[in-house]
Amino acid sequence: MADVAALAGVSLKSVSRVINNEPHISAKLRHNVEAAIRALDYVPDMAARSLAGARSYTLGVLFDNPSPNYTMTVVSGVYAACISAKYHLRIDNIDSSAPPADIVRQLDQILRHSRVDGLVLTPPVTDKAEVLDYLETRGIAYARITPVLHPDRSPMAWMDNVEAGAAVADYLWGLGHRRFGMANGPERHGDAVQRREGFICRLRQFDSGVSVREAYGGFLFATGIEAGRELLAGPDRPTAIFAANDDSAAGVMVAARELGLSVPDDISICGFDDSWVAKSVWPYLTTISQPIEAMAKAAAETLLDRQMAGRRIARQLDFTLVERDSVAPPK
Repeated sequence: MADVAALAGVSLKSVSRVINNEPHISAKLRHNVEAAIRALDYVPDMAARSLAGARSYTLGVLFDNPSPNYTMTVVSGVYAACISAKYHLRIDNIDSSAPPADIVRQLDQILRHSRVDGLVLTPPVTDKAEVLDYLETRGIAYARITPVLHPDRSPMAWMDNVEAGAAVADYLWGLGHRRFGMANGPERHGDAVQRREGFICRLRQFDSGVSVREAYGGFLFATGIEAGRELLAGPDRPTAIFAANDDSAAGVMVAARELGLSVPDDISICGFDDSWVAKSVWPYLTTISQPIEAMAKAAAETLLDRQMAGRRIARQLDFTLVERDSVAPPK
C-alpha cells in the first residue's frame, strides 16, 4: 500500500479509503489510486484487511429454493458484486418452513462461527419475519430479492411478479384461449403467489366466469408432471397452461406427452424464469424472463456500497415475455 501511495502521490489513508470503497472520494483521487494499483499489480490481503478492521469482507446469500437454476443464477449475480468490491462470498441454506424456534437455531448455527458484513436474502426467506427480526436484533445488515411483505423494511431489488403474471394472461387471451390451467408454485413463496394473482385476476377482468383449473406444481420437474396429469385429466381440459416456473412447466410438457397430446397443437404451455430448462425441452418453452442475476447483483451492491449504507433503496428491474414454440392459438 505504501508503494501504491507513493506512485499515486497520495497518503496511505487515501489508498485505504479507495480500496475500501468509502464514500466522498473524488473521481481524480480514485483514478490515480486505481491506476497505481494496476501499474504495480497490487492485490489487497483480504485476511489482513479483516483483522485490521471491524469488517469481515464477506457477504452471505441465504437460500431456501428447490430450483437449481434460480440458486446458481443468484449466486452468479452476488458473486459479480463481491468480486468488484474485493469481497468473499458465503452461501447458506435454511428450511424456512420450520417452526420459528428452529429457524433461529439454524441461523445461530450459520452465524455462530463466521462473520458476514451483510446477507442477501432470497425468496421465500426474504419474507420470513423470524429471519428479519433475528438479523435486526443482532445488527446484521441485509438486502432482499423480491420481498412481498414489508418492502420498506430493508434495501431490495425486485420485479413486478403480479404484472408478469398478467402479461401471460394478456398473451394467451389475445391468441384466443378461453380454458386455462395454472400449475401453482409453493404457497409460502411470495413470488409464486403473486404470479398466480396477476394471471387469474387479469383473466377475470376479461371474463368473470373464465375457466381456470389449478393444481400444485411446486417449483420442481416431478411435481410439474403431477400437476400436468391433474390439469389435463377429464373432459374440457385447458387449451393453455401457465406454470409458476420453467421446471414445473417442463413437467407439464411431459404429462401432456404421456396423454398423447401435442404441444402446442393440443395444449399451449408457458413457464416463468427463462432458465436453461426453457431451451432444453422441445418445443422450446415460451416463458417470462426475469432478471434474476441482475436483481441479485443489485441487492448485493446495496450492502457493498458504503454510500448506500442504511438507506432503504428499492431497485426495480423489468421482465420480458419470451415467445417460443410451446404456445400457439387454440384449434
